[in-house]
Amino acid sequence: MAKLGLNVDHVATVRQARGGVEPDPVAAAAMGELAGAEGITIHLREDRRHIQDRDLEILRQTVKTKLNLEMAATQEMVRIALRVKPDQVTLVPEKRQELTTEGGLDVILNLKAVTDAVKRLRDSGIIVSLFVDPNQEQIKAANKTGADYIELHTGAYAEARDWAGQEKELEAIDTAIKLARKVGLGVNAGHGLNYVNIKAIAALGGIVEYNIGHSIISRAVLVGLDRAVRDMVELIKYA
Repeated sequence: MAKLGLNVDHVATVRQARGGVEPDPVAAAAMGELAGAEGITIHLREDRRHIQDRDLEILRQTVKTKLNLEMAATQEMVRIALRVKPDQVTLVPEKRQELTTEGGLDVILNLKAVTDAVKRLRDSGIIVSLFVDPNQEQIKAANKTGADYIELHTGAYAEARDWAGQEKELEAIDTAIKLARKVGLGVNAGHGLNYVNIKAIAALGGIVEYNIGHSIISRAVLVGLDRAVRDMVELIKYA
């Protein structure tokens, strides 16, 4: 059965807007786990715009399920991961000017650098996932790096304006899932998923974990984090 990985980056975004200490992403992570999330995801960006190094350090000590660290495949970030040792690292592309991650990692273009990062992380006992578009050539390249998982970038599906567009993207995702599983890669998914569009993609099957943040934190503002997490867990479970 697929799991929910709760991304608490946006809790930190609200905190950083005032430069204070609340709301606390560490507290949000604990509440999310109690509500049924089976993993906590954070993105430690190079510019530290939301999650801070201290958050990572404390979450490593307090997360009871699985801590998934999203990060760029840079020397600085690899060093941090090797020191803190999250349960999983997801390598993502990163640009300073973007509001959020805009697309999948170009594994083909960066094959050597990504492969080197994957080896160093896996040699340290860390599970590694690569955030990629549902593109067959990128998945084949991801397999060459020695990664354990891919995380399919579901942004194009989430942004499709009509059912025909969604259906086209669902077909691409389904094909990507089947190829990844065929070559021995586990499959996660995330980006832009919400309480409406999660149903069709979860019904495909073959995905181990959905990493979702923005829609859950947005709903939590209105109904509370406990209910927001429980609602998403139920949708994934019964899709």
